Amino acid sequence: MNAKAILLVEDNLSDIELTQRALRKARIANELVVAEDGKKALDWLFEERRDLPALMLLDLKLPKVPGLEVLRRVRENAITRRLPVVILTSSDEERDVARGYDLGVNSYIRKPVDFVQFAAVIEQLGLYWLVLNQAPPEVKNGEGI
Repeated sequence: MNAKAILLVEDNLSDIELTQRALRKARIANELVVAEDGKKALDWLFEERRDLPALMLLDLKLPKVPGLEVLRRVRENAITRRLPVVILTSSDEERDVARGYDLGVNSYIRKPVDFVQFAAVIEQLGLYWLVLNQAPPEVKNGEGI
């Protein structure tokens, strides 16, 4: 069975490249799908007959559709509501953290500025969400268990 993709929703090219490097360094082999704005992320997620990713890494400050709105739409949809979502952002504003958790984010992580620390965060994310965590069962046709 092929490993499920990781969906990175990020508009900053430097952060995209850092994430790609950090995933390679951590030997995380999952395909990395990049959506450079919130609309592209939602379009990709809700395309018919697409397998959901194993994990979505979501920035907050995005063009077209902001990150918190992407999260809201993911959580209100029966098929995507169980998708593990980690907010990975430079914002440490308390209202962003609170709103993210109110909308059902699984984890909120402030991006470290230093690459070594950033790579360590990505490695830990991969270990936890892709190896240790028991993934939720997928919802088919909007029906729960």
